[in-house]
Amino acid sequence: MNILRNFVVFEGGDGSGTSTQIELLRNRLNPEQTPEIHRGGKTEPGLRLFATFEPTDSPIGRILRQALRGTLPLKPETVARLFAADRNEHLFGPEGIREHCLAGDLVVSDRYVPSSLVYQGIDCGEALPALLNRDFPLPELLIFFDLDPNIALERLEGRSGRDVYERLDVQLLVRERYRALLPAYAAGEVRLEHLDASRPAEEVAEEVWRILRQMPIFEAWGEES
Repeated sequence: MNILRNFVVFEGGDGSGTSTQIELLRNRLNPEQTPEIHRGGKTEPGLRLFATFEPTDSPIGRILRQALRGTLPLKPETVARLFAADRNEHLFGPEGIREHCLAGDLVVSDRYVPSSLVYQGIDCGEALPALLNRDFPLPELLIFFDLDPNIALERLEGRSGRDVYERLDVQLLVRERYRALLPAYAAGEVRLEHLDASRPAEEVAEEVWRILRQMPIFEAWGEES
């Protein structure tokens, strides 16, 4: 199992708060930064955070976001391949995840391979997403934000625009698929943590911080709580 050290992934269904938690983490470590969470930045006393997300804001990622909003009809197999292409650039392109990890930065991504296996697996079956993603390195830490889909969709009420997956029937299946998939990660070298995402965001953020603080990268920098 190829583990990419210093790499953390947040996973969960739509509305589970992964994006909120990455922004709260960015604010904790980089209070002077602008809201664009994908930019990362320097922390004190020397630890660097690179906070990012998938799909990315690259040209491929923008095509994917159109497909997710339903404004660009694409075959499910095409979407699965585009996610893999976007991820490959995200990992190995200039200023990508791998480069930051090898430089000793803490990299936290909102979604990664498990999202493809869960979501694209619904639309085009398990075989193609598994094939497309089998060679990507795995994160050192995977945090799953578990939330009742009924609550998650209530949180999304009032948000402008809905993705094609933001329906109760789909989100119930998404949660079921995550729960079936994640034990395979825990059985390997990936550290897997489950969080109750129904709690207030500030409480969840403190739990995220506690989990992150156990990573070797914090020991290397001699960070204090």
